[in-house]
Parts: sequence; C-alpha cells; structure tokens
Amino acid sequence: MCAAVLDEYCGSVFWNASYLNREDPDLPVCVEQTVLVWIPLGFLWLCAPWHLMPLCRRTQVGTKHLSKLYLCKQLVVSLLLLTAIAALAVTLGEDYGPDNDAPSTSKHPAVNYVNPVLYAVSWILLLLCQEGVRRRQGAVDSATLFLFWFLLILCDIFPFQTLLREALGKVRERTCNHHISTATFSQALDSSPCLSSMVMKGYKLPLVQEDMWELSEADSTAHINQCFQHFMQPELAAARRRLQNKMRKNPDKNRDKAQDVEKKKKKDKKEEEQNYPNSWLITTIYKTFKGVLIESAIFKLLQDLLAFVSPQLLKLMVSFTQDKSRHTWEGYLYAVLLFSVAILQSLFLQQYFQRCFVLGMKVRTAIMAAVYKKALLVSNDTRKESTVGETVNLMSADAQRFNDVTNFIHLLWSCPLQIILSIAFLWLELGPSVLAGLAVMVLMVPVNGLLATKARKIQIENMKYKDKRLKIINEILNGIKILKLYAWEPSFQTQVESIRGQELKVMKTFAYLTSVSTFIFSCAPALVSLATFAVFVGVSSENVLTAEKAFTSISLFNILRFPLAMLPMLIAAIVQTTVSRKRLEKFLGGDDLENDLVQHDPSFSMFTINIKPGRLVAVVGAVGSGKSSLISALLGEMHSSKGLINIQGSLAFVPQQAWIQNATLRDNILFGSLHEERRLQEVIQACALAPDLELLAAGDLTEIGEKGINLSGGQKQRVSLARAVYSQADIYLLDDPLSAVDSHVGKHLFDKVIGPNGLLRYKTRILVTHSVSFLPYVDEIVVLKDGVVSEVGTYKSLQTSRGAFSEVLNLYAGEQNNRSHSEEDTQPDSPLEDTISVTLKRESSLRRSQRNGRLVHSEMVSDRSELGLRVSKSPLLQKIIFTFFLLVKFSVYLQYLRAMGWGYSVMVFVVYFIQNIAFIGQNLWLSDWTNDAVDFQNMTYPTSKRDTRVGVFGALGVAQGLFVFLGTLLLANASVDASRIMHSELLNNILRVPMLFFDTTPIGRVVNRFAKDIFTIDEAIPQSFRSWIMCLLGVLGTLFVICLATPFFTIIIIPLALIYYFVQRFYIATSRQLRRLDSVSRSPIYSHFGETVSGLSVIRAYNHQERFLKHNEITIDENLKNVYPWIVSNRWLAIRLEFLGNLVVFFAALFAVVSRNSLNSGLVGLSISYALNVTQTLNWLVRMTSELETNIVAVERVSEYTKLENEAKWITDTRLPKNWPEEGRLQFEDYKVRYRPGLDLVLHGITCDIGSTEKIGIVGRTGAGKSSLTNSLFRIVEAAEGRILLDNIDISTIGLHDLRNNLTIIPQDPVLFSGTLRMNLDPFDKFTDEDLWRVLELSHLKDYVAGLQEKLEHEVTEGGENLSVGQRQLLCLARALLRKSRILILDEATAAVDLETDNLIQNTISKEFSHCTVLTIAHRLHSIMDNSRIMVLDAGKIVEFDTPSNLLEKKGHFYAMAKDAGITRENVTTL
Repeated sequence: MCAAVLDEYCGSVFWNASYLNREDPDLPVCVEQTVLVWIPLGFLWLCAPWHLMPLCRRTQVGTKHLSKLYLCKQLVVSLLLLTAIAALAVTLGEDYGPDNDAPSTSKHPAVNYVNPVLYAVSWILLLLCQEGVRRRQGAVDSATLFLFWFLLILCDIFPFQTLLREALGKVRERTCNHHISTATFSQALDSSPCLSSMVMKGYKLPLVQEDMWELSEADSTAHINQCFQHFMQPELAAARRRLQNKMRKNPDKNRDKAQDVEKKKKKDKKEEEQNYPNSWLITTIYKTFKGVLIESAIFKLLQDLLAFVSPQLLKLMVSFTQDKSRHTWEGYLYAVLLFSVAILQSLFLQQYFQRCFVLGMKVRTAIMAAVYKKALLVSNDTRKESTVGETVNLMSADAQRFNDVTNFIHLLWSCPLQIILSIAFLWLELGPSVLAGLAVMVLMVPVNGLLATKARKIQIENMKYKDKRLKIINEILNGIKILKLYAWEPSFQTQVESIRGQELKVMKTFAYLTSVSTFIFSCAPALVSLATFAVFVGVSSENVLTAEKAFTSISLFNILRFPLAMLPMLIAAIVQTTVSRKRLEKFLGGDDLENDLVQHDPSFSMFTINIKPGRLVAVVGAVGSGKSSLISALLGEMHSSKGLINIQGSLAFVPQQAWIQNATLRDNILFGSLHEERRLQEVIQACALAPDLELLAAGDLTEIGEKGINLSGGQKQRVSLARAVYSQADIYLLDDPLSAVDSHVGKHLFDKVIGPNGLLRYKTRILVTHSVSFLPYVDEIVVLKDGVVSEVGTYKSLQTSRGAFSEVLNLYAGEQNNRSHSEEDTQPDSPLEDTISVTLKRESSLRRSQRNGRLVHSEMVSDRSELGLRVSKSPLLQKIIFTFFLLVKFSVYLQYLRAMGWGYSVMVFVVYFIQNIAFIGQNLWLSDWTNDAVDFQNMTYPTSKRDTRVGVFGALGVAQGLFVFLGTLLLANASVDASRIMHSELLNNILRVPMLFFDTTPIGRVVNRFAKDIFTIDEAIPQSFRSWIMCLLGVLGTLFVICLATPFFTIIIIPLALIYYFVQRFYIATSRQLRRLDSVSRSPIYSHFGETVSGLSVIRAYNHQERFLKHNEITIDENLKNVYPWIVSNRWLAIRLEFLGNLVVFFAALFAVVSRNSLNSGLVGLSISYALNVTQTLNWLVRMTSELETNIVAVERVSEYTKLENEAKWITDTRLPKNWPEEGRLQFEDYKVRYRPGLDLVLHGITCDIGSTEKIGIVGRTGAGKSSLTNSLFRIVEAAEGRILLDNIDISTIGLHDLRNNLTIIPQDPVLFSGTLRMNLDPFDKFTDEDLWRVLELSHLKDYVAGLQEKLEHEVTEGGENLSVGQRQLLCLARALLRKSRILILDEATAAVDLETDNLIQNTISKEFSHCTVLTIAHRLHSIMDNSRIMVLDAGKIVEFDTPSNLLEKKGHFYAMAKDAGITRENVTTL
C-alpha cells in the first residue's frame, strides 16, 4: 500500500531487490529522492529548536564574533539556498514554460516540486541555526550541525554516483539537487577543535601558565565546591544523627559484654574506628556528579557493545574470502563497515574517557576544597588528632586516590558485562569447549592474586629500606659540615651503601616476582587459545577448526583479556580508596570550633580579669603556668569547660612562634589590608625593619621562602609584629614577641610600638613577656601560677606585696644580669651562624628576590617545582627551558644503557625479538591449521595431523612465555645494576663536593635527587623501558604480518608512519609540558594548605578565613587550568592515533578484498585480527615513549650531580711523619681567602705564629672573619694566597682526611646523628669500650649513660632529639677527647649550656688539653681572659694580638669590647 503511494509520488519504482543482486549494485532513484533526503533534513528539523532559542532572547551581540569562518559558512548555505530555488524554477519552467508544447501528461512527478521546497526551508532554518550558535555564550561549534552535514554527505553519496553514471553515458532519469554534496564538503570541515592550536604552540615553544584557557564557570573550584557542600551538609547531618542513635543504644550492650576481655578489646577498637559519622562521602559524590556519571555510562555501554561487532564482521569477511562466487562489493561493504564501527567505537570511547577524567578531576577538586574549608573551621581537639603532614596528605594523596578510582569506576559493571558477552559469543562459535579456555583464565586470577599479595609485602619492605636510607641521607646533608670537619664521610658512606645493598636485594626479588607474573600473563592468551582449540578439535572428529571460528575466537579472547586483567587491579584500587574514604570522613565529619565561645556583647564584663580599653596589660609567670593558654582562650581556640569570654572590637595576634607566609614581605605585613604607603613606612620604621630592607635588593617586595626560610628568627618576629600593627585592630594579643629579638631591638620595639609612647598607645594590649625590664612601664600586671591568676596589680603594688610576683622578679633579674654580659657581639638577631652560611644565604636570598633567573641553568630547569619562585616571566629562562625540554638528549639513553651493561642491553633486545617471532610464528601456524578445513573438506581429519597441529601451537605459545620470562629476568638484573651504579656514583660524588655547594644549594633539592630521581631510576624506568620495547616490537610484528598477508599494504606503511611520527612528536612535546605545569602548579596548593594549617590561629584571630578560602580556590583553579588541557590533549592524541589504527584495519581489509583470489582465508583472518589489535598497541607505544622520555630526565638529573666539581683528594701520596703534628705549632704566612672566585677576600693577609701548647682566644665582631679562620684551617675553604704551616708542613699539600683527622673541633652547634651513642662517638670502631667509658667520665656523662638501659648502644634519635642540648654539647666534648689530637679548636658554644655545665667543660678542657694548642673562638669574653694570648680580628685582618693584660692597657679594640662586657683590669688574672 505504502510502496504504491511512493511509486506515484516519485514517478518510478520505490524498491526492487534485483538492484542489489548484481556486480554493480545501486539504489532505486525513488529511494534516493525520498528516504535519503528525509533522513538528514528530519534530523536538522528535530535539532533546530535548541539552536533557535538564543535568537528569541534579547541579548546584545557584538560584531566581534563575525569571524571569517562564520561568514564563509553563511555564504555557502546562502548559495545552497539559491540552488534549491533554482531547481524549483527549472522544474516549473520545464513543466509550464512558454516552450512547453508537449501534452500535459509528461509533467514532472510531485517529488521534483516538494524536494526543492524542503531544501529551501531547511537552508533558511540552517542560516538561523548558525546565527543561534554564534550567539550562544562560549560556543565554538555545534555537534548537532556537524552530524547533520555528515548525514547529508553520507546520504548524498548514492545520488552523486547516480549522477556520475548518468554523465558517463548510463542514462537514467534526471534528478536534481545532487551537486549539493560537493558544496557540503567544504562545510563539513568546519569543526576544528581549539586544542590543535595549543598543541602547535606547545610544539614550537614551551607552554607557560598564561597559554592555558580560562576555566568555564561549571569547572571552577568555587562552583564545584558549592554543589558539593550543598549535598554534603544534609548527608553529613544524617550521618551524625545515625551515629548519635547508635551511641545511645550502645552503652548497655557494652556493659553486658564486659566479661570477655579480649572480645571487648577488639570491639573497642572497632568502636573507636566507627565513632565518627561514616558512609556519607560516596553518596555525596554520587549526588553531586550523577549527571556526568550517567552520561559516561551510556557512552561506555555503546562502546562495549560495538566492541563485539568487529569480531562478527571479521567472521563475515573471512567467509567472504572463502566463497569466491560472491560479489566483490560485499567485501568492500564489510571493509567500510569495519572502518565505520572502529571509528564509532573510538569516538564513544574517547567521549567516555573525556567525561570520566573530567569527573575524576572534579571529584579531586571537590575533596580538596572541602578539606581546606574544614581545616579552617576545625576545632583544636580534632586538629590535634592529626599532624600537619597528615592533613596535607588528605588533600594530596587521598584526593588523588579518589580521582584515580573515579576515572575507571564504570569498569565495575563494564568488566563483568564484557566477560559475559565474550563468553556468550565464544559459546556460539565453539560450543562448550570455551569452558576449557575460561577455566585457564579463571585459574590465572588466584595465581596473580597470590603474586600480587607477595609483591605488596616485598614493596612494604622495600619502602622500609628506602625510608631508612633517606633518613640517613637527610642527616648526612644536614650535618655535612661536621662530617667534613671530623673526616667521617667514609663511615657514613658505608652505612648508606649497606642499606642500599639490602634495598637492591629486595628490589631484585621484586623484579623476579614481576617476571614470573609477566610470564604467566604473557602465556595466558596462548594457553587459553591452546586449551580451547585443543578441546574443540579433540572432543569430536566432526569439529574442524575453520578460519572463521579460529580468528573470531581469537578476537573475542583479545577482548576478554582486558576485563580480566583490570578487575583485580580495580578491586585493589577500590580497597585502597576505602581507607582514604574513612580518613576523609573522619576529618570532614570532625567537630568544628565553637563559634559562640567568644562573645562580642558590650553589656558583659569579665569577672576574673577585667581589661579596660587602651590599657597595656602584661601577663607573667613561670614556664608552663598557662600564659599562652590564656591567649588561646581569648582567641576562642581552647575547649571551654565553663565560663565566658567577652571581647569588644577586632583582634590582632602575634604568636610566640612567628608565622610567615610564602609571599612578598609587603604582603606579609599588609595581610590582605589595603596598601597605604605612608602607614606602611611608619610601621616598618617602628618595627625596626628598615635596616633589614636595605639589605634586600627588592626591598619590601622581596619574596620570602616557605616558613620564612630567608629571614632570621628575629626578623620573622618583627614582620609578625608589623602585620599586627598595620592591621589597626582594637585589641592586641602579643604572645612574647620580644623573646626572639636581641635586647636592644626589644627595647626599640617596646618604645616605638608596644609601650606607653608607641604606635599602639591608644589600643588595648595584652603582652605575655619574660622580660622583667619592661614591667615598670605597663599599666597592669597579671601573674599566673599553675593556670590560675594569682595576683593582679601595678608594678609597684605587686613588688611591695611580696607574693608570687616578687619570686618571679628575683628569678628573672638574676638571669638578665648574666645575659646582658654575654650579648656583646651578636649582630641584631642573626642566629649564630658562621659567616659563610650567612653571606651565602644572604646572597642567594638576594638573588632569589631579584627573580631574574640567573641561577645555574640546568638546575633551574630540572627543579622548577622545587623552587618556590615564580619564574615563568623571564625570556632568558624560557629559552633555556625550551631547549632543555625539546631535547632529552640521546646520550642520556646511552648513559642508562651503559649503566645497565651493553651485554645485558643487547641480550634483552634479542630475547624480546625472538619472543615476538614466536608469537608471529604461532599465529601463522594457526592460519595454516585453519586451511586444513579446506583441504580435508569431506574427509575424516587424521589424528596424527591434529596432534601435530595442537602440539606445535602449544609449544610456540609456551616458548613465547619463556622468552618473555627470560627477557624480564635479564632486564631486572640489568636495571638493578644500573640503579646500583648510579646511586653509588651520586653518593660518592655528593660526599666529595666542597662545602660551598651545600651552602648555596637547598638541601631539599639534593634530597630530591636521592629520593624521587633514584626512585624513578629504580622502578619507573625499567618498567616503562620494558613496556616500550614490547609495544614497539608488537607494532612492528603486526605490520609485518599484514604485509605478509597483503603485500600491497607496504605502500600505505610509509605515509601512515610519517603521520604517526608527527602526531606523537607534537603530542609528546605538549603533554610533557602540561604535566610539568601541572606539577609546578600543584605544589602551591599543598604548600598554601600546609601554611594555612600551621597559621590557623593567626588566620582565625584576624578573621581572614574567607580570604584564604578564596585564595585556595584560585590556586586550585590555576592547577585545573593545566589538568584540563592535559586530559583533552590525551583525547586529542587518542582520537588521531585510533584513527590511524582504524585506517590500518581498513586497508588490511581493503587489500584483502582486492587480492582475495590469491589469498587463503586463514591469512585474511590473521591480518585483520592483528589489525584490530594494533590500535591499542599504537596508543600504548606513544604513552610509553612519552613516559620514558619523562622518566629518563631522572638519569640526567642524577648524572648532573655526579659531575659536580670535587674538593681536594681525601688522601694523597704525600705520607706524613708518624705522630704528626707532634708539637702543634701553627704558622699563617700572608694568608688570604675568599669563598668563591669573584667575591671579595674574607681574610686579608693573616700572618701570625702560634707556639706549641699555646692557648689563643680569637675575638671580633660578627663578620670579622673568626669562623673563616677555622674554615681555612680545616681547608673547608682553600687559600687564595699564602699558606698555613702545621709543624712546618704546608697543609695544602696533604690529603684532606690526613689533615682533618689530626685536628679536633668542638663545634658551635652540637650535631648528632641517629644511631647508637657508640656510633656517634666512634663511627669507625677504632676504640675499645674502656676508651669510650673513660672519655664519657671526663665529659661528665658517665652516670647518665650508665643509667641507660642499652648503655653505649642507646639509640640517639634524629638530630639527637632525645638528649638535652647540654648533653649533646658534652658528647661533642667526648668526641674531642677521644681524638687526642695536638690541635683543638673551640667554636665556643657554651651558649646552650647552663653555667654549671659550662664550668665543667672549661675545667675538663684546661686539664685534658693542657698539652695541646687550643684556639678558642669567643662569644663571651669572660671565658678567654685566662688565655695566653688574644687575637682581635676586624674586617679580615689581625688588629691586635697580645696577652689580655697588655691589650687592656693599650686601650684599643679589645679594651672597648671588654668595657662593653663589664670586664675591668681588676677581674683579669693572667696565667
């Protein structure tokens, strides 16, 4: 019925099957004029309303969007509109024109009128739609319009070829409107993604942050966080209610079960685990992102279903090549279908990945933002449960885990679906024999599981050794000065090497385990197909393996491999994420700070302490009496058990330990307030910061490192105070701000800022102080004792009352007198450091503050992420980074191969190559096997033949596995060798680098070489190297097989290879830089978070939570701007690569059709099933190349540190006399020294002669060159001119260790290393126990050590934390006593010990070292007044050198110093 209507409408037959059943098939014209016109136009009409909506809104649209592309599109559509009108006019003209004399029966059918009208309306619609797209905010292109054009072209192919046939003389009825297709081609090309421009840019130049696209509103942190919080609050509230209900029910249960103690213990543990609101995070994430989840699930489902279409098409293709009687066009149709299915699959898969990765990114962002927000509100009790590190971990590691799992969450249902479908299709092919193959696969799972658990145990052990090694390396680098002075490097080198040896042993075991699992994994496909095919042909002689069955099954098995490999990994990842989920739920569900604790109500008054506005109140008390707690309570940070705090006005807070942000000095002072230059300068002057700013090149715009690394303690405290003063609050809480500064600076600060005449004189100030000297000037004093207010009153009234206050006064007064004598030559609050470090640190901070990128080039490049500087601006730097990143030099790969050993490297390659040959051989054998089906078509299949087939097939499969196993083993050995060599070269060199290097290089950077880079060399490089070789050989093997089957294919290889090469070069350049930008922009997130957590009380006191939240959002957004293009760039690459892979499939199928007469069906099946697999392998190859290039940089970074210049040799051929130095006579002859070529001299020609056993004191102001003198003696710095003679031997001619072993120093900072006490005294085990006990007795430590459980084996923790500073100092004395050398240098470091211990040390030294030459660098003059002579240094020259009494008579430099210290001639007694 319907067909008849259409016949009349078209004026020809609508459908006739005979059209297809011939060599050149065609569609009837009627179908072309109806169905093929209606499909694209119908699609356009359906989608039009969506595009027309923006036209209805009244919005202003600027003409700036009228791009050339848009104008071209509109022009083309207008031309098409004209053709449609013209077609209608032609038809009308032919039917009703003046020259139309024929009878009216031969008029055109209705379709010739309807179609042009349809087209004309559609083109007008399209013009409007394109305008609508232009008006849409942020739209570039429209997918629906692209699909419309695509459909139009597809549907116009048939009319077009009809037109061609007509033109070529095969006359048919005229059809109109088919020249459209040519025009549409220009249109279809309009969809070029913006990423290509970024990829081009990234290829030509390194990308910088400014090149990244702005985020859309929906992807921004603020928006994601808002949505997440919206769903999180109700979920969390519900979880809290559940928890309360549970707690209400539980107490009775617990009482009943008290009998069974063990059970109860376990239960308690579980209770404790569950005593926070739980199981709400996952539902929140689901609710927040359910749209994207469902969308991606649909794409994944479509892709999974399409994956099973290819094997079916392959089956049809193989049967087509077997049956020579079928029309050729069928083959071409299958080839095109294979191509189309593959393309669709790629598109769906990439859409799915894009959504999943963006989803992962959003989940990570939501969690990071939530954790940050929580950290600002969290109560102190909850905060104390976890360290800053742990909290930062929540943000980095745990959020990242969620990100990783979300990427692949759909595999939870997709894997089982794929497995079920594969088995179903395989059952259809091979019947029950499939179960044999399946059984093998299922058996593999527990074996792999077993190996995985074993591997995890080994990994844990490995991490233990890694931590241990890094701990020692950290200590070595922190105490490198001491190691050099004592010549202890070899002992520590052996310690590290022994741990490294154990670590490598474990690594080897791990590598062997991996090779076993690789063996199993690579054998699996061969074994599975072997089991299946053997059972299939063995079950009955009827079953013959045909090419269709064999290769369809192999394609299906290939599909099966992926879900089976992924499921266990996914489950493991989910288990890990569960741990993260618990930690996050516990943290995010913790209690918030009680907001109502501090009230701001003017009607209240405080009853225990009432502080009136504008008063200065001092809070004093002994250590631990609760002074800081009082301040915390005022800030509302304490947990209140009862009582109220009422505060009127805004607060400013100066904490005891200054909190400094990683920002400019100005930003630290302004702290979010508006910048007023006059007020700023006033504050800087008052806080004594002006002299410091003069030293900094960039003044107050100097960038301050993390935790204020380039400021001294006193400077930090003053910046902290300046911040409070600038904030202009009403009430100031000052928690002992004067303790970190010197007395005269403290006085300045009190006068100019805090005191009755200071800047804050009209504000309310609460000052916690230990300094008695300021108390007379305060309005009121509050005395605390054991957490209770014991007295309140003015200075006078409290002094007379003889209470707790007067005790405090007497205690402090004594101390203060002592202290004032000792502070005679310290520079304003510089921590006592030797001048090298001071000069160099100062220099490096100056250099950093200029931010001009003049730092060593390669360092800069490899460590952007570690420098807290913003360096993307400098053009010079850009150039350097650019050249570096473009060429990971080939020599680096060679260097790694050399470290592995050439023999190993060649063998590995050869073995993998043979494995690949076995793989190809196995498949060729299979294709030959399937030809038996043709040879023995109507005969019984001989058993012997069958056994041979199965046997050889199996043998080749096992051979593959064995070769992979062998290759992996060889590679494991080789890479462990490489790791060993590279680490020991690095360590060896770092210990021999001059001290200068450590003074100018941040320790973190060196540690990073030992940590991250060595880790990469140990684990990442071997793995990516192996995958890379296997992928490369896999791709080459595939191409070889296809060429073998269809030699025509060789023509295509070269253009494909070229395209592939360029695509991956472009991609790798861009991807690597996006990764780099990602990691560079990620560290500020964590450092800002760490900073926030450590400065919480300050941020809350100033009420700046909102500002910090904002800042955090901006920082995360900056990172997202890099992650987002990285995700898109991966899709960009994948689409292009998969398209190449799909072309390989297409050409393999096409050539199989072309040469089908010369081919057997087995080879066709083989080449196409190979081609179907190539897409993934190509993808992997690029990933692996990119990964290998990224990882190999580690080799370069390590080798860079193995080539650093060394100090002089440790031991030279010059042998010394046996007991040298016997006399201990020192002579300096015109000795000059500078720290670095190009810097000024630090010592200007020192000449002096120090006799045997003389005791010399060395004094001078800071920077006079005192420490430089000792550094020269130990050759920490080498002479620029002149020489030092020790017992008439020039010290520059002997080995460093020969020299340093014969000198002894008791350093200023007592440095201890983690290890036993014995190791700290005698790392080389040279001395007996008696010797050790003797020196412990002399250094007054014997009783202490004897009282310890393990005595000499007592473990000292890192940096000697478990000993007091005084004990550490005494241990250093014991070291010196052990060495018994004739020359002793005291870098007088009794600052850290009490007076009693100081006396003990002095007595021991004068008694035990009476036969030695002793040089004392004095910080307190008292201690050297009994020395034989005193050397006064000034600006690197000796200005006075004589006995103390003579110097005092001279009234020169020394006299002035002595006078300052309160020393007169009366209290000098010469020896």
